[in-house]
Amino acid sequence: MTLVRIIFTYEFVTTNVFPESEKQGNSIFDFNYILAAFIGEIYVIGFTTAIKITIDYVKNLKRTEALEKQGLKNELSLLKSQLQPHFFFNTLNNLYSLTLEKSDQAPETVVKLSEFMSYVIYQGNKKSVPIIDEIKYIQNYIDLEHLRFGDRVQVDFSLTGTIEGRKIPPLLLLQFIENAFKHGTDYELGSVILYVEINIEDNWLYFKTKNNKIDPEIKNTKTNGIGLKNTKRRLGLLYKNKYKLTLNKDKNYFEVNLKIPLE
Repeated sequence: MTLVRIIFTYEFVTTNVFPESEKQGNSIFDFNYILAAFIGEIYVIGFTTAIKITIDYVKNLKRTEALEKQGLKNELSLLKSQLQPHFFFNTLNNLYSLTLEKSDQAPETVVKLSEFMSYVIYQGNKKSVPIIDEIKYIQNYIDLEHLRFGDRVQVDFSLTGTIEGRKIPPLLLLQFIENAFKHGTDYELGSVILYVEINIEDNWLYFKTKNNKIDPEIKNTKTNGIGLKNTKRRLGLLYKNKYKLTLNKDKNYFEVNLKIPLE
């Protein structure tokens, strides 16, 4: 490009190719003239290259952010899809038993299970849902589990604070309640009470579950399964460091305390 510029300048602009030089009669291929022209071209190329690199950087940054968001979205969808398969399996088994017995509870179970599945399918893919919808979903789950366990298992479910107009990511709290039923309803415990608390204060939701459990030294039980790990991962993706989760346990009980910001 330097040589093209020199030749075109000489042919079409001026034969005085290097007026800055103190020498007279400079050749168009004088080293100093070529060097000066080359340095001038470097300025142009450097400036345009900087513009191109900046444009490419911005495009790649946007592309990376879009891929990260899509990746997080896909991971969140996967985590949500892994929550309830064993629950559906147990409920269908219970429903099968009720139909064999021609129980009056069978139609009620079908209706509640239908509502439960409808919520998972149609609301579960949304970014957020009204808290009242999530509470109805939780209550449906508790009712279905009550059909399974009968009066041996009671649930003390309390709700305080104003929930109107507040939203929460769907299917977020149920895993903790599932764990309470899973580990707090062992037949060796006899009649049990599971505690579930939801409290709304300002722009925060405080959630708590508490259940008795078998001493792991007496019976080989696990309190941390893949479901709880998935929920922790999902909380991290949704809230990063804006949430607080504490798990308290000893030989006889397990307690979950969660604090998350509300929309």
